[in-house]
Amino acid sequence: MGGFPEDYNIPVSKLTKLWVAEGFLRLNGPKSLEDLAEEYVEDLVKRNLLLVTRKRSNGKIRFCRLHDLLRDLSIRKAQEKEFLHVVNTCVRGIQNRHRLSIHSVISHEFLDEYARASPIHSENLLLPLSISKLKILQTLMIRVYGWDTSDSILVLPFQIWEMPKLRHLIFFQGSMLHTPSAAAPSGGQVLENLQTLYVDNFRFTSNTIEMIPNLKKLKLYYDDASTAKWAKYCLNNLVHLCQLETLNLMFTFMLMCEVDPFPASFAFPPKLKKLTLSKCRLPWQGMAVIRSLLNLEVLKLRYIAIIGEEWEYSDGEFQRLKFLLMEKLNLRSWSVESTHFPCLERLVIKQCLQLEDIPCEIGDIPTLELIEVDGGSKSAADSAVFIQEEQRSLGNDLLQTANLVVEKLLIYGSVSARRRSNMAYAALVSLAQTLEQVNHHHRYCCIPPSEEQQLESLQEKLIFLQAFLEDYSQTGGETVE
Repeated sequence: MGGFPEDYNIPVSKLTKLWVAEGFLRLNGPKSLEDLAEEYVEDLVKRNLLLVTRKRSNGKIRFCRLHDLLRDLSIRKAQEKEFLHVVNTCVRGIQNRHRLSIHSVISHEFLDEYARASPIHSENLLLPLSISKLKILQTLMIRVYGWDTSDSILVLPFQIWEMPKLRHLIFFQGSMLHTPSAAAPSGGQVLENLQTLYVDNFRFTSNTIEMIPNLKKLKLYYDDASTAKWAKYCLNNLVHLCQLETLNLMFTFMLMCEVDPFPASFAFPPKLKKLTLSKCRLPWQGMAVIRSLLNLEVLKLRYIAIIGEEWEYSDGEFQRLKFLLMEKLNLRSWSVESTHFPCLERLVIKQCLQLEDIPCEIGDIPTLELIEVDGGSKSAADSAVFIQEEQRSLGNDLLQTANLVVEKLLIYGSVSARRRSNMAYAALVSLAQTLEQVNHHHRYCCIPPSEEQQLESLQEKLIFLQAFLEDYSQTGGETVE
């Protein structure tokens, strides 16, 4: 972990891949190495050795940060064992080093001399066929810089399908990977270890599906302007990816392009927990297919993923859905009951300019923690405020007992000044309570001397904040500047 720069937001997905690749982890049960690595990260957070800086929509840790003292210790131990060499300014003495972490700008001459590599400039790139000789390679990530990917492509050799240890294949836009059946007579090997695949314009033939039986994360991008993408790329075969948990599907949107008909018999992989659709232009009737996913926890509908002005909810429910994002849809009206989303915790609506309001039944969902309206219509923002006020009138307020869900509705949009003032007051009350809990906790904890001054400053600000809130409550906000 000392290989990351100081005060750097460390991507947990990258960190866990490094741990797996180094062989730090050993399986002891049915869990995958990546799942085990995430548990170790959470354990380090509980021990206050890592700081969480951002979480994912499903509640898992996305970015974390390492304390400076712990980072210095990690670097020192890594250099003592000749495991890792960190390059800040001086590049001397790094010959024969197997792992380098470079935190400064280096010249091409340095790469030529030490790394034996030089920049490659070409209209089309073809990875060497000998890449298949890297039999123990686990992660292959390719990003093309410095060219217009709309006119050039990176051709990936079929020999990639002959690398049995691969766990993560990530090819960003501008690359082309052949399907196994079309690539070689042998068709390649079964990649039982493959967990992650990011690829463009890829056909999921039956043979391909058989070769990636344990895939868990799949990100697809299609820039084909044809109106038969679902059939052309055999997307109906995705349902046979029985271990897939995360699917991100994005199409190119062209104004003059006809709507690609959604296959009537289409079904998503049954174990999906997270689904992101972008520019797919499905009808709202297609939500019945999504609703049938019993394990789905996160649903993101982005950039006209669904078309149609009315969402008339039919029978059924999203049994485990916790997070729902609707972004840049042309939705105008939405009819729903609270029982349709029994586990929903966060509702995020972004840039849905035609949406008239949010159904008041949303406020009756017992698990709801957050409603966020960003850049939508004034009426939608007002309806979110109304939901908040209605729930408060029913006793579902900020101050609740431990066995009740705390309502934390963050509302953004064009609302009246008086309502914004009341919302700000409620947010400050919540903030003051959180700060008081932090202050109370640290009174009984041993903290480093470097943080004592910060805690004293926090205590002073908390006193001022509490005084402000008391004045505001007594005057109703009329005389408080």
